[in-house]
Amino acid sequence: MSRKIFWSIWAVALAVMVLCLSVAMFALYGHFTDEHLKQLWNETRLAQQGVSQSGLSYFENLQPDDFRITWITEDGRILYDTNAEYSAMENHLAREEVQNALKYGTGQSERYSATLSAQQLYTAVRMQDGTVLRLSITIASMRELFLSFLVPGFAVGLGAMLVALLIAAQLSARIVQPINTLDLDHPLEEPHAYPEIRPLLERLEAQHTQINKDKENLERISLMRQEFTANASHELKTPLHVLSGYAELIENGMVRPNDIPVFAGRIRSEAQRMTKLVEDIIDLSQLDGGSGDRTWEETDLYRIAVNTVESLQTAADETGVEITVTGVPARIYGLQDILHSIVYNLCDNAIKYSKPGGHVHVQVDDAPDKAILIVEDDGIGIPKADQERIFERFYRVDKSHSKEVGGTGLGLSIVKHAVLIHNAEIKVDSEPGKGSRFTITFPKTQPENR
Repeated sequence: MSRKIFWSIWAVALAVMVLCLSVAMFALYGHFTDEHLKQLWNETRLAQQGVSQSGLSYFENLQPDDFRITWITEDGRILYDTNAEYSAMENHLAREEVQNALKYGTGQSERYSATLSAQQLYTAVRMQDGTVLRLSITIASMRELFLSFLVPGFAVGLGAMLVALLIAAQLSARIVQPINTLDLDHPLEEPHAYPEIRPLLERLEAQHTQINKDKENLERISLMRQEFTANASHELKTPLHVLSGYAELIENGMVRPNDIPVFAGRIRSEAQRMTKLVEDIIDLSQLDGGSGDRTWEETDLYRIAVNTVESLQTAADETGVEITVTGVPARIYGLQDILHSIVYNLCDNAIKYSKPGGHVHVQVDDAPDKAILIVEDDGIGIPKADQERIFERFYRVDKSHSKEVGGTGLGLSIVKHAVLIHNAEIKVDSEPGKGSRFTITFPKTQPENR
């Protein structure tokens, strides 16, 4: 940038210098021409008086050094010329200054003289007898003036170029200095920044802020992943220790034959718990990646709720909990398996945390622009302080009761991710000892870029 500014300033200075020299040349040429013309008219008036009084005798012993005198008849013939053999000169009637003098009394012109091979300035006056007296003076042409000024002009130009180079270097350094010293971490706090680059500084500030946010998000996600890995390892380690312990007892013959079915049942139970945990981890990992290549389609939320409740009927009967579903058909765009996972995990949690004789009710409502899923129970409820954290992975409100019912701690986290994928909203209303109510609102608009 500094180099570009430097050469731009230098080029402008050079262009200005050339323009100024050109204007000066034209101005000098015009000034010199005007001065010569004034002098020539003065000499013309004097010569007119001399010829009027003395005739041809005026030219005797006359040796003008600076100007030339030509006496011309009315028909253009040369009567006398101070600088050439007038008898051999061509007729001058067609000359501009002669024509004007014959017509208006005076005339002047400027042109190249073939006779003298030089640039000439002419003035002419008409005498009383009708003849024309013409005076001319040799002046430098523009080319000659340029050549005469070439050497001093080159010296002046070279000096001007050196000065322009020095000024351009200093100016370019001063211009870019505030930019080079910008505090990129706090660009808007720079006191010497140019107003013209304010939009750039604002964009830098916005990008810096976004980078900080992204960095914080990455750190938070990294901590969440570390915590998830630690929790997953802990949750998997517990059933593995149990399985290893039971297997070791059976292997060493320390279990009575009558107790082997009991130990086998415990092994099966822990294996199922570990299998469920692995399945939930896989589901959660898939949800972290978004919908992926899954097919979005229009589906009936009420039909999914009915099918899910039917699949959980046996588990509800075993715990003595009544589970019911009511509502109306509600068609939305979504992923059927993930929608099933939402209803399943909410109902499964409600059954596990309900007391025998409790009730779990699923309701589906339909509206013009949304569909609403409600899962309500009259179980143990969730304290207000824990309601914001229940969607965290492996978070349990009552760890002792969760261990007793065999939960993995990932069900509500799966629900939260599945809800976000569908651009839906989830709301929790709960009170300890009175139960919980989960309300999910699904938009009916077809998702874009699915």
